[in-house]
Amino acid sequence: MRTYLECIPCFFKQGIESAKILGVDRKIQKRIVDEISRVIPSFPLASSPPEMEKIIHDIIKRNLKKDVPYEKLKKKSNRVALSIYGKLKEKVKDSKDSLLTALELSIAGNIIDYGANHTVQPEKEVFRILKEENSMLNKRLFHYTDFKRRVKHSNLILLIGDNAGEIVFDRLLIEEIKTLYPAKRLVYAVREEPVINDVTIEDALFVEIDKTADIVSSGSDIPGTLLSQCDKNFIDLFNSADLIMSKGQGNFETLSHEPAPAFFLLTVKCPVVGSTLGAGIGDVILTTSKRKNRPGQN
Repeated sequence: MRTYLECIPCFFKQGIESAKILGVDRKIQKRIVDEISRVIPSFPLASSPPEMEKIIHDIIKRNLKKDVPYEKLKKKSNRVALSIYGKLKEKVKDSKDSLLTALELSIAGNIIDYGANHTVQPEKEVFRILKEENSMLNKRLFHYTDFKRRVKHSNLILLIGDNAGEIVFDRLLIEEIKTLYPAKRLVYAVREEPVINDVTIEDALFVEIDKTADIVSSGSDIPGTLLSQCDKNFIDLFNSADLIMSKGQGNFETLSHEPAPAFFLLTVKCPVVGSTLGAGIGDVILTTSKRKNRPGQN
């Protein structure tokens, strides 16, 4: 997905709000905004928004002189989500369609995103997800029957993760698929480095995804999955996977044009992404790209 002019104000907002969350004083906030102002005119609109977001957060890190400014927030999100893991597991177990419930919870967990929503409070969000039924499911863009069929007939399934905290909800989905189909190989892909609250190998091990799936790094250090910046091992997995589950807006923005057997699992948090999909803010989406199959693949 390309960058639109409507994205540009959000780039400034992201820089300012991120700096506020991290306790940056106003003098340094101004310096960050000034640097973003100098970079934006040369940023090509043909590039994806996550590529600009990487640049913005590199500017923030440079001014803070800190490599992982969101580290405490990431750990908090993981701990809070893990604190209700048992209750979420019971919710899946007691449901009429356990795969559907695990899937809906995994997508609902995508709301824990400091990049798109700086006011998110992980404690409130995870308990809201636990208590409420999902009323924002976009039926036109929720292709569950096709997804269920793909899961059943796929041997190698690749799930590309997105955010800390959300990763616990992904664990539920992975575990349910493995329970239903023990012989399938499941691979969970994470970022090489966190840009905002992106999942890394450390997060995956902390929430024990390794007990059910293989964990790999994509090699990407942007808040998305740009194949040109991923390592060979990940690209080989991506090209050989029978089913790819891509979590979150950043992965949608960087992978939606790729010819691959991919389903995009996300909660819409941006009007530009919503417009691209034909969805509203808050809608829960499970959809394929327009180019969902590789050449020669049904």
